[in-house]
Amino acid sequence: MKFSIIIPALNEAKTIASCLLALQPLRSDCEIIIVDATNEQPLANYPHTCLADQIISSEKGRARQMNIGASHANGDILIFLHADTTLPENALQLIEQHLGNKQWGRFDIRLSGDHFMLNVIAWMMNSRSRLTGIATGDQVIFVTKEAFDAAGHYPEIALMEDIALSKALKKISPPIYIDAKVVSSGRRWERYGLYRTILLMWSLRLRYFFGADPQLLAELYCRGTFWKP
Repeated sequence: MKFSIIIPALNEAKTIASCLLALQPLRSDCEIIIVDATNEQPLANYPHTCLADQIISSEKGRARQMNIGASHANGDILIFLHADTTLPENALQLIEQHLGNKQWGRFDIRLSGDHFMLNVIAWMMNSRSRLTGIATGDQVIFVTKEAFDAAGHYPEIALMEDIALSKALKKISPPIYIDAKVVSSGRRWERYGLYRTILLMWSLRLRYFFGADPQLLAELYCRGTFWKP
């Protein structure tokens, strides 16, 4: 079984090296593909490019970037990893052990940071995912190439592409929930305020459920606000 780790990147020059270094022990069993939408200082210009198998330039848009990465992937299993997220050491073995007759899944998540509420938020994210069968990108979605193609890939929308893909994949197979935790940065939660960000994320998901334009939701998400001025 061959794996492809696909990393969408935008202005990640300061963080991508640590992400790639953490993945080096896995390279005997997988390829690493970065899809970079940075314009001014593309990652291909940096010396750590040897830590990845492919660095592909793309227009901005996380869903578009991940689809491009998938189109260049040689693996049987696609793993979509954010640049600020770290996989558990035995991530590939865990995926291979759990797949069985299922086609996709995600890991539990832990948020880095000192505030105790970050642990509560992570618990809520993991519990909600188990209840709904919906995974978020922060939880590191993995999927067979066959199922990804059958689901029609990520819809190229400005936000909530992970939710849309999860809904499509649920029609193909129930998800796998791996207890081992990926560690994702809690910087956004701390920057905008923990409680404010919780309410914002709930608000965005509710609006998406009722048909709000993902482009508007993306603008609100980037601003950390509930409405567009």
